[in-house]
Amino acid sequence: IGAYWTSSLALLADAGHMLTDVAGLAIAVTAASLIEKPATSEHTWGLRRAEVLAAGAQATVLLGVGTFAFIEGIERLITPRPIASVGLLVFGIVGLVGNVASILILASGRGANLNMRAAFLEVVNDALGSVAVIASAAIIALTGWTRADAIASARHLLIKKLLRRDLKKR
Repeated sequence: IGAYWTSSLALLADAGHMLTDVAGLAIAVTAASLIEKPATSEHTWGLRRAEVLAAGAQATVLLGVGTFAFIEGIERLITPRPIASVGLLVFGIVGLVGNVASILILASGRGANLNMRAAFLEVVNDALGSVAVIASAAIIALTGWTRADAIASARHLLIKKLLRRDLKKR
């Protein structure tokens, strides 16, 4: 709703990112329940490959959202659109407050295992997205340079790559 109301690609990219998070969690929970099923004569290995298929499905959805955001971002850099900076600022602040609350909840358990660390870093990524939205709203309000929104939407690709590199090191 916020992306539509403000014409913001950064908010649309965040919404797509959140949608992939929810879909990814649903796929992961489904796969986790399937891999627990015992082997049968039809499935001699059980349903363990569901985990691999789920990861592939998650990656495919994320790739689709990222590709759309990338192409739309380039288009908006070439042909900028008007952005409602005040609405963008409001949505950015609301998102940041929610992300900070989530960070505080996850902070104490982030060292418990790799999944908790990944969840914590995911929320940190979301918080950085909210900061990018707030910064782009301020730039647009102060200068009228609406390309800041397209640049803020591109941060998903860079930050995701950095967070994945951090997780691989552990």
